[in-house]
Amino acid sequence: MEAQKGSKSYIFGITLVATLGGLLFGYDTAVISGAVDSLKVFFHLNPETFGDISSFYLGATVSSALIGCIIGSAISGIFASNIGRKKSLFIAAILFFLSSVGASHPEALFFHHGDGSFAVLIAFNLYRIVGGIGVGLASAICPMYIAEIAPANIRGKLVSWNQFAIIFGMLVVYFVNYFITNGKSSEWIDATGWRYMFASNAVPAALFGLLLAFVPETPRYLALAGQEQKALHILSKINGSTAAGEILADIKNSAHEKVEKLLTYGWKVLIIGILLSVFQQACGINVVLYYAPTIFKGLGFGANAAMYQTVIMGVVNLAFTLVAILTVDKFGRKPLLIIGSLGMAVGMFAIGILAFYKVIGVSTLIFIVLFTASFMMSWGPICWVLISEIFPNTIRGKAIAIAVAAQWIANFAVSATFPVLTSISVTFTYCLYGVMSFISFIFVWKMVPETKGKTLEEMTHLWKKK
Repeated sequence: MEAQKGSKSYIFGITLVATLGGLLFGYDTAVISGAVDSLKVFFHLNPETFGDISSFYLGATVSSALIGCIIGSAISGIFASNIGRKKSLFIAAILFFLSSVGASHPEALFFHHGDGSFAVLIAFNLYRIVGGIGVGLASAICPMYIAEIAPANIRGKLVSWNQFAIIFGMLVVYFVNYFITNGKSSEWIDATGWRYMFASNAVPAALFGLLLAFVPETPRYLALAGQEQKALHILSKINGSTAAGEILADIKNSAHEKVEKLLTYGWKVLIIGILLSVFQQACGINVVLYYAPTIFKGLGFGANAAMYQTVIMGVVNLAFTLVAILTVDKFGRKPLLIIGSLGMAVGMFAIGILAFYKVIGVSTLIFIVLFTASFMMSWGPICWVLISEIFPNTIRGKAIAIAVAAQWIANFAVSATFPVLTSISVTFTYCLYGVMSFISFIFVWKMVPETKGKTLEEMTHLWKKK
């Protein structure tokens, strides 16, 4: 009977391995948060050494991985289309591992141990960029891999687990950093502890690379590469022998379009993919949390504000991502995005108004949680679901690369402008994000098609009609 219907344990096992890429995505981007103060000490990033530009060097060091993220996502389409999804993920795992080891001992190859010179700082940033390239590759290819493996009726749920893994990775690294530093002197942390933080990422990276050996290439890629028997075998294990032949026939029917160009289906599908990415960042998710420690201190949490903020926000993030996972294939993509956009808009406008009246308390916390919860049950995971499935098979690799690169660029733009905007007006800044959230509602309502229950092959017919 399982042969007729496919193996659920097989597809969930494959998805679990793929989501390790998401966990590494979250882990690598968040690991530096616990090491910032130690890096300032180790690399002498202070006005006495570097003068007025010391803050620039610190900011560049904290955000250097973002450069790699943009590069990695931009080249992900080339890798995914030419060597396959699985091999591309294996390269990402290698980059994660090399970055973890290198960033933990940036002076190992050419300098003496403990050297905190400017040359070693450059080496450290290069290792972080290497890790960022791994993040960029994983951020684009993990959702693509899961979408191409998953049956249509549970594809949204399975791709959404990748977002859950990203958030879980961020939460895990917080506790890892806490256990590394707990009870240790500041001198030990500044000399050695920060190294352990970066080195810890090598463990899940190695596990990811090892487990990838046991998962298959996606049947969509195999079919387009002319390996139809392998594709049929995997489709049979996932969907059952009855449905496998029909799915393979649909894939083969779109295979003749392999040589067609990126804009074969027009600009609209590409613009929708890019705007999904841009709006996910333009709503301000990555900067609203910067304000949270102030709220928690105002509520009386004092020196432990950051810890409480991380734990509470982590729980909220995980809980509402689960809401998306459980509902995305029942309610559809559009309803969740629309509800999320409206919730985010209300949260941001309320935070902006409360900031104008200098109200910092439970009410502000409630609206921060409302905004975050609204994002996590909608734009957080659903954006990745849509980006991974909305493009026709033959342009998916290139189109996802462009969309995800746009997301990282938008991430950088929003993060870079946040300090400038808040220096002008905190109220204006958060109301601006509220406006972007409302515009995202109009965008989804008017432009984004519903893809619930559609096979990836049906996306070709969907955009041919436009």
